[in-house]
Amino acid sequence: MKFSKQFSLYESEATNFIKNLKQANPKLEQSQRDGRALLWDKAPLDLDTQQRNLESRVAQQPYVYQNKG
Repeated sequence: MKFSKQFSLYESEATNFIKNLKQANPKLEQSQRDGRALLWDKAPLDLDTQQRNLESRVAQQPYVYQNKG
């Protein structure tokens, strides 16, 4: 879909805000990448570790607030 020339130079308020934010803080993108790496980007586990983790799980009772006694 091709926009007319009238809309080709349009930038939304959100786009302008992000551009201004990046200009004001040039280290913003790198700090976002560092935060993502800290929380989400983990090294893959090997198969032995996965198997050990699976075997070491303790089964939870269906209703955790009910005592058996």
